[in-house]
Formats: sequence, C-alpha cells, structure tokens
Amino acid sequence: MRLLLVGVFLILYYIFSIPMFIVGWIIGKINPSLKPRFAQHLIANAFRVILCISGVKVTVRGKENILQGQAALYTFNHRSFFDILVGYTTGPRPMGFVSKKELDHIPMITRWMKYMHCLFLDRSDIRQGMKTILEGAELLKSGHSIFIAPEGTRNHEEKLLPFHNASFKMADKAGCPVVPVAMNNNDAIFEQHLPWIHKAHVIVEYCQPLYMDQMTREEKKHIGETVRDILQQTVDRNASLV
Repeated sequence: MRLLLVGVFLILYYIFSIPMFIVGWIIGKINPSLKPRFAQHLIANAFRVILCISGVKVTVRGKENILQGQAALYTFNHRSFFDILVGYTTGPRPMGFVSKKELDHIPMITRWMKYMHCLFLDRSDIRQGMKTILEGAELLKSGHSIFIAPEGTRNHEEKLLPFHNASFKMADKAGCPVVPVAMNNNDAIFEQHLPWIHKAHVIVEYCQPLYMDQMTREEKKHIGETVRDILQQTVDRNASLV
C-alpha cells in the first residue's frame, strides 16, 4: 500500500512540478542565486511527504554541526535511495548531491537536480571526474554545500567500505570544512524488502566539522580514513537507537 501511495504521489507531483519548473526558470533569470534554494524548498517538501507516506520517522542528532552561513562538504555513509530524501529534508540550504553519471539522462529529474546544482560524477573517466571536482570546489567557494558518499556505492554491511580520497579534493581546493554525516537504518525502508516500502525509524547524525585548511599535509592525505573512522564509530553507537 505504501509503495502504491508513493507512486501516486510521484505522478501527481511530477504534473505539479512542470509549471513550477517554469517558475524556477523565471526566478533564475531574475535572481540566479535564489533558484537553487527555490528548487530545494520544493523538493525537500516533496521528500517530507514521501517519508510521511512511507511511515518513516527521522531522528536528527548533532543539528548544531549543520553549519549556518558557511558551505561544507557533507560526507555520508551510503545505505539507501532514501539517503537523498533524508539529506535534503535535514541538511543545509543551498545544497546539492554528487550523483552517478547515469542519472544525468532521466528527464525532469535531471533538470531539477541541475537547478539545485547537483553534480554528476563519471568515475570511469578521470578527466571528467577532475572536471566535476573543480566544479564542486567552485560551488563550495560560492557558498553552496555538497553531499557526497565517499564509499561510491550503496553498502548494506555493518562495516563501511573504503573511502575514495578523491571525494575530499573539493573541500581541499575550496578550503571548506568537512562534516561527516552518519545514517542508520535507511535501508530498512526499501532495500531490505524490495520492492515493498516498510515503515522504519532512521537516525541521521551530523558530526563535528573537520577543517581541512587547518590540517597538515599528512592529515589531509589520510582524511578519508579519518572520516570513515568517525562515521563507523557513530553508526555503531547509534545502531541501538533505531
């Protein structure tokens, strides 16, 4: 039933989003910096409805670590498609996700993602990957936060996968903080019982920021391991709360 309700909502919201897309285009012409905020406001509200329909309770810890007025690279452990919904409904504004290149070909969804300055990473092309990193660094410098999953793919095991250090180059080049974001139980909503959606209690914790501009070269070299350890410890600690 929940899957059906979510499907009906998505169809109705798709219809609603067409005129809103035009409104966003007009806003972008008048005030380009307002367009991603407008888009994220609409998408975040839609995601809240989907989480509600799905019977998902979200507990947010460490809200004080969501930086206000300062862009940051928010790095999360990737467990579910619902990670994006949890991120957009709890994270800072403006903010975009780093997504797989394959999503760059889905009509309308891609357009809204580009409105929110999401980035599409092609891991098979080193040159294009570096171009994406540079684009991300410029977005961070302009005050636009970015969510990224350094594991590179969804992982349902207790232990996190090794992190890709290239994920942190955006923050290094932009001189902005890195905020680890630990997510628990997101895959209990959908992935654990495909194709059905089940109610679940998920925990998201925003950990203390790490300031790369205050790190030594050696500390930057191991930033991936540092963030992974923080996330692993936080995920393990919050496992009993779901």
